[in-house]
Amino acid sequence: MSIAAVIAPLLLQAAPVAVDPDTRAWWALTTTLSSDAMDGRDVGSPGHEAAARLVAARLAKAGVQPLGEAGGWMQPVPMEEMAISRATITAGGRPLRFLHDLYAAPGQVPAAIDYPLSYRGYCAPDMLGDVRGRIVLCHGSRRPGMPSPAERMEALRKAGAEGLITIADPGFTVEPPRWPYAYARAIRLRGGSDVPASLPQMTLRAGALATVLAGSGRDAAALIAAGSAGRPLPAFDLTTNLSARFTLTQRSLGASNVLGILPGSDPALADQAIVLTAHLDGYGHGTPVDGDGLYNGTLDDAAYVALLVRLAERRGGTGFRRPIVFAIVTGEEKGLLGTRWFLDHPPIPRARMAANINLDQLRPIFPLKLLTVHAVDATTLGDDARAVAAGMGIAVQSDPEPERNLLRRSDHWPFLQAGVPATSFVFGYRPGSESERIYRQWYVTGYHTPKDDPRQAIDWQAAADFNRFFYTLVERVADQPAAPAWKPSGRTQLGLTP
Repeated sequence: MSIAAVIAPLLLQAAPVAVDPDTRAWWALTTTLSSDAMDGRDVGSPGHEAAARLVAARLAKAGVQPLGEAGGWMQPVPMEEMAISRATITAGGRPLRFLHDLYAAPGQVPAAIDYPLSYRGYCAPDMLGDVRGRIVLCHGSRRPGMPSPAERMEALRKAGAEGLITIADPGFTVEPPRWPYAYARAIRLRGGSDVPASLPQMTLRAGALATVLAGSGRDAAALIAAGSAGRPLPAFDLTTNLSARFTLTQRSLGASNVLGILPGSDPALADQAIVLTAHLDGYGHGTPVDGDGLYNGTLDDAAYVALLVRLAERRGGTGFRRPIVFAIVTGEEKGLLGTRWFLDHPPIPRARMAANINLDQLRPIFPLKLLTVHAVDATTLGDDARAVAAGMGIAVQSDPEPERNLLRRSDHWPFLQAGVPATSFVFGYRPGSESERIYRQWYVTGYHTPKDDPRQAIDWQAAADFNRFFYTLVERVADQPAAPAWKPSGRTQLGLTP
């Protein structure tokens, strides 16, 4: 293949022609932030710090003022990491590949395991029987009426089991299990306390159940099919052991939030800042997929860091009525760490934060006709989003798949917990549509994989439409007379203490 043939598709992605100049500028910065040179922007990496410096320089040039420590742009976030650097695992002497067939998180398993195995279907308490001294295989169904992960764990603890292996449920099609895992790392804020697992716990790829059950006379494929459909499952003991050895490593590391402020123009609204968040960190280097081991993190979330920068550049230093705080946070992929640090060490008093608008979970890969708005009925931000969307011919819905728990999986959630009205967005689709097919496929092949890179297909009109929605929403929220507010039952709707 010629060099021209290789480069041509990359140029088409890097410099789209059928969109407006603002969208081209947005994608150019997105491409830079998620290029291979940034190494996936993992926390503690040189690529993350290079991206942070680039974002700070662009914000400074746009007229935003620094809000980090010591008058600078950065707010260092100290962290600690525990990782499983090596693992050897067998079931009945047959090898299982760590991260490909079986996953364990640091802190959830001891350095060595060697116990006999039992299979107990969905692991309802009345199915367990005598599992003392055994590791129990449980089908991880998320269907209504089935035991939840916490309920399975508690039932096994009470029954005297030595560990839990959850079989990842391929029947959970709203967000199918993805293999391989990039790595096994657990990162916390430095000085935080670990919450030890009540039992060692691991996750098994459904396709690897056949390896575990080999020689037992049990049909692994039939068990997986039945479990995925919610049909009754048997309970049985195996004569083989799960044996594992894990090598654990620890280190201290850090990464920085990039913080800036665009002062407001109305002194009467100076204590009503609107905080805009997007996360800078990605996954970095991990287990290769199709020979590619770099997790670029283009849509998750370089594109929406770039959108915050573009908002600042469009304003050119001219403020809205309310101040705008730009919080380009770190550690989202490791547990919303940067946002939690930001709220515990606020650069402005938390009482002066009137709202948070968060950008994450966005996939402009099909037309924007329907938008999921998190906490849409909990605060007046939902009314603002509806009004802006209606003016663009976009319908709005609440989360149609609450079982995925997206509300609590991104940086708006700590703001809501802290009492700050907040929202975030996901591209929606109609059931059975081509948009749904594209969305589902992306979650199989793109989400948290090396395929989320600048070369992936983008619906440029959808990207431009969402960007315009965001610009308009920020202007509305920052300039209207009334500050965002909770609705009377808003906190209760979200399961928060009123």
